[in-house]
Amino acid sequence: MKRAMAIQAQAERERRAKIINAEGEFSASQRLTSAAQIMGQSPGAMQLRYLQTLTEIAADKNSTIIFPLPMEILRAFTGQAYTPEVSPPPPAAMPVVSEPEIEALARAPETDAEAEA
Repeated sequence: MKRAMAIQAQAERERRAKIINAEGEFSASQRLTSAAQIMGQSPGAMQLRYLQTLTEIAADKNSTIIFPLPMEILRAFTGQAYTPEVSPPPPAAMPVVSEPEIEALARAPETDAEAEA
């Protein structure tokens, strides 16, 4: 009897832990969404957050940090102008062929073979 009650109490604690964990994940996702909307309105905010993250990484570990630069910045140093790639034109649409035309095309090789014979 005591064992059954202990198992039931353990199951209840696990259920509550899962609910608390799910509520925490939901709250975190709402906060991330809100932060993304705020940062999306201000491009400078994203750059500042990026630099803050790099500062935190540098303070935690004394190691090499790879600092990615946008290609536009590198082009400014090399003197090359930015020219956007021109996309190829869209493919031509397939011609619409009616059913009688398809049947005529299907018979065409037969008539050529008969003409040769």
